[in-house]
Amino acid sequence: MTLNAVTSLLLALLVLLAGNLVNARVAVLSRYNIPDPITGGLLFSLLASLLAVTTEFRLAIDATIKPLLLLAFFAGTGMTADLRHLRRGGKALALFLAVLVPFILLQNLAGIAGAVLLDLPPILGIVAGSVTLVGGHGTGAAYAERFAEIFNLQSVMELSMTAATLGLILGGVLGGPVAQYLIDRNRLRGPTDSDAAGDASRASIGPSRPDGPVDSTPPVESTPPVDRPLRTVDMIGSLAGVFAALAAGRWLSEQLSGGALTIPAFLCCMVIGVALRNLLPLAGVRPDDRASELVAGVCLALFLVMTMMTIDLVDAATAAAPVLLIAAMQGVLACVYAAFVCFRVMGRDYEAAVTTAAFVGFSVGSTATAMANMKALVGRYGPAPTAMLIVPLAGAFFVDLANALILTALLAWPFLGG
Repeated sequence: MTLNAVTSLLLALLVLLAGNLVNARVAVLSRYNIPDPITGGLLFSLLASLLAVTTEFRLAIDATIKPLLLLAFFAGTGMTADLRHLRRGGKALALFLAVLVPFILLQNLAGIAGAVLLDLPPILGIVAGSVTLVGGHGTGAAYAERFAEIFNLQSVMELSMTAATLGLILGGVLGGPVAQYLIDRNRLRGPTDSDAAGDASRASIGPSRPDGPVDSTPPVESTPPVDRPLRTVDMIGSLAGVFAALAAGRWLSEQLSGGALTIPAFLCCMVIGVALRNLLPLAGVRPDDRASELVAGVCLALFLVMTMMTIDLVDAATAAAPVLLIAAMQGVLACVYAAFVCFRVMGRDYEAAVTTAAFVGFSVGSTATAMANMKALVGRYGPAPTAMLIVPLAGAFFVDLANALILTALLAWPFLGG
């Protein structure tokens, strides 16, 4: 059975609401900040996979809107970035990269060691390393074709997609619990009163409460008071800004394609969103950050739930058990590294805990998973503006470049051909 674009979007919304309902009813899920799209999407994938196995009934979802949702999310994220509130972002970004780049090398070395211990070709450790975990499905598919030609690996594309899929799941499931452990252990408090953190309904589709979290940063002239209700014109203005950034970002990415360095479209969209957010006030236009944040949160939730809904868990579980085992080991490694290295380097405070959740999501999943982990936390404890800025910047550009350089160096190692 094939659903069209409208019914697919409707189903995604219903699955997202179901994920929120389950998280609200299951205390362990709300306590450890599992994002609603992850919960709902995984439950749907599980049911769909069971139906496919027992009845041969398959449901095909039209996910053509997914790329636009992702770009709109990053454009909306840029539209919330007031650079005057983020003066320490440059130092935080440098620290985050100083933590993340060495982990890419460590992740690949751990993957190679796992492959050797399982008596597999060492190159499969790279497949279950930063190629698919930091790189994601797109990078995994690109390298899979190269590996098939150079190393004559059978079913390497399936192996790559399986590892990337498991990484996406692990990134969404593990990030929240690691951050919650750090928050509890260090008795951290965000800007929002954490006494109300038990209300799971606040960690829902949007990134914050309808009236916005209490921000410890003094209000600035370009941002309306948080106690003023959102108006229709606020939403229209934010949507106009998001779509302007989306359109300009896609155009800019196309113009820059084919060069020595490929800049992802979502980074272009976010950068233009940041420019609009900080230049419009100079012309007397004062965007409402709450409206832009709401638009970005909805787009991210829909993108992530549709991604999870299209995962075939049966194929993922049966395609490559050894590679899955290595990827699972990578999830444990990411959690340990995040708790004992990332959190400490980033300052051992609330922002550091939020960044740590993003580190887990990104290092074994994707930038979208990292952002969803952070959204779940800030919806419960309050905003973390520095973390929300540096993580997509790092994930969109700097880490992709570092990953490519590290992989190039490792693939020149003769041992991997054995």
